[in-house]
Amino acid sequence: MRDAVTVYPFTSHAVVHAGVARVTLSGELDLDTAPMVHNAVADCLAERPTTLCFDLTDISFCDCAGLGSLLTARLTILGEGVDLVVEGIGSQLRRLLSLIGAEDLFTPKAAETDLGRARWASAGVASHRAAETEAALPTRPGTF
Repeated sequence: MRDAVTVYPFTSHAVVHAGVARVTLSGELDLDTAPMVHNAVADCLAERPTTLCFDLTDISFCDCAGLGSLLTARLTILGEGVDLVVEGIGSQLRRLLSLIGAEDLFTPKAAETDLGRARWASAGVASHRAAETEAALPTRPGTF
């Protein structure tokens, strides 16, 4: 019966090319679809990229389970030493991140290198390095 209430079905698309992985998510990211985020990220990381780009432009809805899958994916990506780039955070996801005090985890920040600035700034993209963002991770016992 879940499909009867899903307005925007969830889809994920993952591709790796020349060391850059791109995971495009769209639709409703919730308890039912959250595991697909892990699968897409795992498939990309198996290809050993240097950068992984999350395109969240078309996420129409995200609940706590969906948010948890994004945060877990972020930790996994950065833990592998892969740069994380995030594009297109909509107002609903931005508000959810803000409510838990995590808005800086997926928002645009200056790239660490001149190459990074040139590569990502014109596209309005954020680049986060594992070492730089590890201090900003939630440190509650029993999480992630």
